[in-house]
Amino acid sequence: MIELQGVGVTRGEREILSGIDLALAERRIGIIGRNGSGKSTLARLLNGLEAPTRGRVTLDGKAGGKALRRQVGFVFQNPDNQIVYPIVHEDLAFGLKGLRLGAEEVRARIDAVLDRFGITHLRNRLTHELSGGEKQMIALAGVMVMDPRVIVLDEPTTLLDLCNKRRFMEAIRALDQQVVMVSHDLDLLADFDRVLLVAEGGIRADGPPAAVIADYVAGAKC
Repeated sequence: MIELQGVGVTRGEREILSGIDLALAERRIGIIGRNGSGKSTLARLLNGLEAPTRGRVTLDGKAGGKALRRQVGFVFQNPDNQIVYPIVHEDLAFGLKGLRLGAEEVRARIDAVLDRFGITHLRNRLTHELSGGEKQMIALAGVMVMDPRVIVLDEPTTLLDLCNKRRFMEAIRALDQQVVMVSHDLDLLADFDRVLLVAEGGIRADGPPAAVIADYVAGAKC
């Protein structure tokens, strides 16, 4: 379980997050809030992409960025931010380099994750020639090939059309791993177990999706 204890994040003179105390145990957790509220910073804390200025983030009581990064995968809004190699199978193999696996094991893991998401046909494709939906599935596969315990996603459907959004969310719902997802698409979180509403650097509401989303919508002033 990921826990945040007295967590705060300050950049220069700006306080991004303050006084965050959370125990994230549910299988599906959503994070919502206005732009600039601190929700993406909160998401990045969960796998060590960002370090807290105050407090600590732990996984099963163990603190530190390395423990988080080994067990918590992260999917970005824009897959171009995490796809780094020109060929799909090369990109998927990149994350496995630090695990000291043999060539057969690397290939087996790549084949398994491509088959799981129904994208085996993309194995030898050039990544820059993929569609937006294909790229996001490869980004997810690149995280899953590492076999993480938790997956954090920061607005992963923002750049997707309706069909690709549905396909991506079907893949997310089928995962055994715990999922924490930031999203502006409130409908996608309706069947989650818990939703956090981030506002002005803190947790304004925390609970069942229907109640928290209603609170957010009611308080929205445009």
